[in-house]
Amino acid sequence: MSRARQPPLVTGISPKEGAAWTKVTIRGENLGTGPPDLIGLSICGHNCLLTAEWMSASKIVCRVGPAKDDKGEIIVTTKSGGLGTSTVSFKLLRPERIGILDQSAVWVEEMNYYDMRTDRNKGISPLSLRPSNPLGIDIDKGKIPQKDIELTFPGMSGDFTSENFSATWYLIENHTGSSFEQLKLAANNLKKQATKKNEGSLAYVKGGLSTFFEAQDALAAIHQRLESDGTERVEGSMTQRLENILNRASDTADTLFQEVLGRKDKADSTRNALNVLQRFKFLFNLPLNIERNIQKGDYDVVINDYEKAKSLFGPTEVPVFKKVYAEVETKIGALRSLLLEKLLQTPSTLHDQKRYIRYLSDLHAPGDPAWQCIYAQHKWILQLMQNCRNEFISGQRVGVGAMDSEGDTRPSALGRLGHTASLQRGGSLRTPRPSTWRFETPQQVQFVEKLSDVVIGQLPNFWKLWISYVNGSLFSETGEKSGQVEKSKKNARQRQNDFKKMIEEMTNRLVKLVRGALLPTTLPQGDLSLYGGWENKTELTGAWLTQIIHTVRACHEAMSALEIPNDLLQVIQDLLLELRVHCLMVTLLHTTEDVKRLAEKEDWVVDNEGITSLPSQFEQCMILMLQSLKEPLEIKQGEMNVLQIDQVQDQATELSVGIMKVFINCLEHLSTQTDGDIDASHNISVDLSSPVRFSGIHEGFSPTSEQRLLIILSNCHYLEKHTFLNLANYFEKHGLTGTEKITRVSMDAVRGLDRKLFEAYIERRADPIAGSLEPGIYAGYFDWRDCQTPTGVRNYLKEALVSIITVHAEVFTVSKDLVPRVLSKIVESVADEMCRLMQCVSSFSKNGALQARLELCALRDAIVAYLNSESNASFKLALDALPQLHSGADKKLLEELLNKFKSSMQLQLTCFQPSCIQPVKR
Repeated sequence: MSRARQPPLVTGISPKEGAAWTKVTIRGENLGTGPPDLIGLSICGHNCLLTAEWMSASKIVCRVGPAKDDKGEIIVTTKSGGLGTSTVSFKLLRPERIGILDQSAVWVEEMNYYDMRTDRNKGISPLSLRPSNPLGIDIDKGKIPQKDIELTFPGMSGDFTSENFSATWYLIENHTGSSFEQLKLAANNLKKQATKKNEGSLAYVKGGLSTFFEAQDALAAIHQRLESDGTERVEGSMTQRLENILNRASDTADTLFQEVLGRKDKADSTRNALNVLQRFKFLFNLPLNIERNIQKGDYDVVINDYEKAKSLFGPTEVPVFKKVYAEVETKIGALRSLLLEKLLQTPSTLHDQKRYIRYLSDLHAPGDPAWQCIYAQHKWILQLMQNCRNEFISGQRVGVGAMDSEGDTRPSALGRLGHTASLQRGGSLRTPRPSTWRFETPQQVQFVEKLSDVVIGQLPNFWKLWISYVNGSLFSETGEKSGQVEKSKKNARQRQNDFKKMIEEMTNRLVKLVRGALLPTTLPQGDLSLYGGWENKTELTGAWLTQIIHTVRACHEAMSALEIPNDLLQVIQDLLLELRVHCLMVTLLHTTEDVKRLAEKEDWVVDNEGITSLPSQFEQCMILMLQSLKEPLEIKQGEMNVLQIDQVQDQATELSVGIMKVFINCLEHLSTQTDGDIDASHNISVDLSSPVRFSGIHEGFSPTSEQRLLIILSNCHYLEKHTFLNLANYFEKHGLTGTEKITRVSMDAVRGLDRKLFEAYIERRADPIAGSLEPGIYAGYFDWRDCQTPTGVRNYLKEALVSIITVHAEVFTVSKDLVPRVLSKIVESVADEMCRLMQCVSSFSKNGALQARLELCALRDAIVAYLNSESNASFKLALDALPQLHSGADKKLLEELLNKFKSSMQLQLTCFQPSCIQPVKR
């Protein structure tokens, strides 16, 4: 039993689209065992079996018929496999039909037409019947480009029907990948085809000889019949009728195409006439074309046409040509004047300037247009700089956003610094600027920025124009040497000194204008009228001066980037040095004024460390000042350190010391303010012993004079231990010299103020307590010589302790660090007073001595935490002045009364214990 074959499967078709009767190659699997096995082939629903040529079981060649569907599958049917399937499709293109009389820009190629009924080819030329594969082997086209093959075989062709056929070309194009064995097989196929062609006609005649005889007899009969028709009826013979038909057809064809051919002949004659007249028409139309192209700005076209006309008709002797050429020269002369006017017109771009110079050079303009342009630009830039100053002086410019004299509202040529950042660096504690601060920029700052915009915006193009003039690129972008280029270089060498003077004049003008606005005292008296006039303008702060320095530096860097010699820019370096020194001094002076106003911002609100915001504000003010000086003091390339100048160093140190002294004077002024100087609405009236009084100093609190002394003392202590040391580090970090002197003077001043304020506070608090002891002791006509047996500590001592507790609370509320220092001094004063009082008593009774010892011991034990050597000595002298206790009962009574006192006043005396000194939580 034979195994059933698989149905046909089409997997590829080439090409995938085409018009009707396109030859396609179908590839797939199981496409039949041979031509008889192929019984069906349809493409896009059209039966193509009649044109099919079976090549192998995987390849079929056929032509696509005029199917109705534009796209469809390729279905193959075989006897062995049945109806097949397809994985690809073919797209049928509908060609546009062109009639015999329709005009066409290309030749309409004739297509082979097959009669589907007879499977015969009609009207096909012999060349169209050539085999597609004469070698009889598979075609394997290579990837060699067609252009490379044409260059290798010039004048040859790969078409085997061409007279210039090249076999090598054909093999490279169609059989690049074929093996040598396949090529030998192809050679055998060619030999077989040649043998068959030579023997085929003779064998065909031998096999059908009888048929040839029959054909000969038929032809002879036809010939005899035609001759008989010609003798009997000449006019009606078959050949005569055929000749008449052909003649009429020829006449009809001539009639149809006569008009078309006539139009063609007329067009050819017209074209020939235009070609003859074209050369002279160019000259006649040239004046009008020149005028039109000038209006359109096509100067290149005008120059090219002029050069062409000059070469063709310049030496002509024909009168009419000479007349037209003279008119052309007149137009070109007017163009030279127009281009020179545009070249000297300002403002203009560098590109336009170079373009106009090249145009004038090509037109052989008289003089040196390039130098004329450089001179005009120089004068224009100087005038722009002077006009900028005049506008500000006359008050025409009222804000940064105002338009300049050219109506230009573009952003500044400089990369702008943020004004906010600049103000932050300025170290000023003034009220922040409103939203309209941009329009409140000082006139001098606006002027310097505008002046820099003019220089940076115009000088680079001016310098590049000169460089192009020097190296000759004005006339040749490619660097090609020519007479014009060499002439330009020669002129530039002769004018180098003149150009150097131009740059010097520009830089000097820039420096004088800036000096007139910022440093008028550095200008000669004769220049003030031309560059000064800023006396009525706002005085600048360090922040604005810093911005000006930044602007001038950017201007200098932009000019250095152009590789302008440093000796021409030295005047700008000198200006920068003076501006930096001026900015340093102004910043220090303004900081002094800011520090003076710090006293107005004291709110007397203390933190957990017992200080107000004033030291922090002062430190922040100094830090901001140093930050604002960072850019002015920064040493750029080619600049010197301003602090290395002895005079500047000494002056800066003195001003810094002055700032420290001013702040210390502010503290002293705050400590001496009277109650009337502080807003009465913040005053509170409470008993000094009231605990509410010391619940915490809060915002809106208005302190007493004694509390102000304590707060200032706490601030002085913080300044000495932290602020001044921090500022010394900041001074060194930012490179300021004289730090040791500034720190030493500041420390001495704050210590002197601390001593002065401390003595004032002790005098105010210690004297009342010590002064109340003697009246309290002798209240009620008390007598040490005649008194009753002691029953406890008397009230005067308790009142004194309460007063000391009040001082403790007052100091502790401000700063716990001040408590030991203040109470030690208070206790020392009280102990000294008690010693004096005891020593003044002439004699004591037994009970009197016991009462005195009880009160001295009670006072000493209560404030033992704050005893120093002086107070201990005073208590010892006071106890030594008393009679000694010899009775054990007296000692026992003394101990009991002391314990009773300590127990009854335990709560009050707790504040004197060192362990209870803790920060107040707020």
